[in-house]
Amino acid sequence: MKKFEILERIKQELPKTSMVADVCFEGANIVIYTKSRTFLKKSRDTAKEIVSKVKKRIEIRADESLLMHEAEAKEFIKKLIPSEAGISEIWFDSKRSLTLIEADKPGLVIGKDGKILETIMNETCWIPKIRRSPAIKSELINSIRRTIFENSDYRRKFMNQIGEKIYSGWDKTKPYWIRISCLGGAREVGRSCYLLQTPESRVLIDCGVNVASDEPSIAYPHLEAPEFDISSLDAVIISHAHLDHSGFLPYLYKYGYKGPVYCTEPTRDIMALLQLDSIDIAQKEVKKTLFTSKEIREMIKHTITLNYGEVTDITPDMRITLHDSGHILGSSMVHFNIGDGYHNFMYTSDFKYINSRMLGKAETEFQRLETIMIESTYGGKGNVQPSREDCEKEIVEIVKKTVARGGKILIPVLGVGRAQEVMFVLEDMIRDGQIPEIPVYIDGMVWHVTAINTTYPEFMNREVRNSIFKEGRNPLLSGVFKEVGSQKERIQLIEEKGPCVILATSGMLSGGPSVEYFKRMAEDRRNSIVFVSYQGEGTLGRRVQKGETRLPISSDNRTNVFEVKMEVYSIEGLSGHADRRELMNYISNLNPRPKRVIINHGESSRCLDLASSIHKNFRVETTAPRNLDAIRIR
Repeated sequence: MKKFEILERIKQELPKTSMVADVCFEGANIVIYTKSRTFLKKSRDTAKEIVSKVKKRIEIRADESLLMHEAEAKEFIKKLIPSEAGISEIWFDSKRSLTLIEADKPGLVIGKDGKILETIMNETCWIPKIRRSPAIKSELINSIRRTIFENSDYRRKFMNQIGEKIYSGWDKTKPYWIRISCLGGAREVGRSCYLLQTPESRVLIDCGVNVASDEPSIAYPHLEAPEFDISSLDAVIISHAHLDHSGFLPYLYKYGYKGPVYCTEPTRDIMALLQLDSIDIAQKEVKKTLFTSKEIREMIKHTITLNYGEVTDITPDMRITLHDSGHILGSSMVHFNIGDGYHNFMYTSDFKYINSRMLGKAETEFQRLETIMIESTYGGKGNVQPSREDCEKEIVEIVKKTVARGGKILIPVLGVGRAQEVMFVLEDMIRDGQIPEIPVYIDGMVWHVTAINTTYPEFMNREVRNSIFKEGRNPLLSGVFKEVGSQKERIQLIEEKGPCVILATSGMLSGGPSVEYFKRMAEDRRNSIVFVSYQGEGTLGRRVQKGETRLPISSDNRTNVFEVKMEVYSIEGLSGHADRRELMNYISNLNPRPKRVIINHGESSRCLDLASSIHKNFRVETTAPRNLDAIRIR
């Protein structure tokens, strides 16, 4: 059904007493606004009946004229909800009749069988939504939510426009095709960006930067490609928050994009944090910034968040579902149903196919799957990582040896993912007495990202959720972790403090506080540096990892040469990327088995090696495209 047909069908299904003020789209969903308090109270059953007939997600809300005044509603909610729930914020989205309640214990806000939420709706007419408060205070999360709620009127109109476009229909009589163009991330790690096209739709999958380079020709996606036209772009999907997948996104808004971005809620929050941090770093290094905080706010205004397993239309002929990829908090594999069942395509992005301390492994069960695009960061035949148990034993030995000689351990980390995983590992080791009870200092983006992690425990694995919800113990909130907040504190930490572990960004020593620590620690034989994530070609981290002992490092228009005398270790088994064995196992266990595999996100030799092995082992068609290649999927 086209947009006017479906709205008219819904209006016909409504009872005469419904007093409908408006029926409009909210993205792929449909919202009915009523002026009848009685109808609103009975809306659940009515919505179910209509959904069963039109097969679309429908919600019934109060018209703005019914809503209790915000100040009065806030007071009512605070009195109704038990104080031990720990309400921290109450936000109101007046144009969409929603109230967002942040609390330390969301279960107490919901009440038994949802009774408290029902009372809030019946008495105030606001539809309550619940979110967990950050256990570590996060001004960024407040800022994001403020941006959304302050733009309530704009968001309602924007979401309606998206819905009108989705339900505009498409001509099924014309020849149909599907093509994907590689604008970045093909036979390389960095600047992931792919344009998925049909005769009807233009969708961008990821929009990242190469964090290891400042050279524009290799740092940014090829948006100059003839098939890319920002004015015809229908949607952007961001798989996860790492900058090599999201770092170029605000640039689109700088140059006129006004369409939606789809991702999970943790991805929205974390990528905004990392993008703001990239501006801050560029300004400190007196480099030109690609965009400003204004464009990041525009991005937030246009972001539509999805949960895992939630199916939604994004264009007239494309429907997506996000699945847990096990890479970082909120990271997603993106499954596309294209052309009303014509073809099913999945983009894995970065993923992990074993359980980690914090996350579960990537999903393998799908209803249909004909083509898959899979990463190959560790896709070469020799890229088999040691077991996690062996890696953790090695960390124990490194810490013990370094502490015994009075040294410090620097672990450069990606602020998102590896940092939190290492925190889980260290907290467990200290709690079990495997390593001495030394402080673990957190610097750079790590602390702020960890605050966001504490807001979304439902995206973590079952063991962690049980620890938080049932035992009241969150490893990320352990007292062993200490925040470092200034350059003065960094210097004191190096010069005055005793043995400790330091987790600092960036993970590739490509900037940020990890470089400052490295410069001050490198020439002391007592210290150790431990790499736990991928080191991009050409980065300082890769050079240290390869064993270079004299390294020139530039800062403040000066270049100093540092001798590396500290112990250097690399532990690949803690990576958030699937290794060669996991990649092959993943293809083997996919259900259904795809007919075609496209290899991306890896150094050229690893892409080609993995493509060859998958073809030989599974007898499926494989392709390892280059940047600017366009592949006809069907």
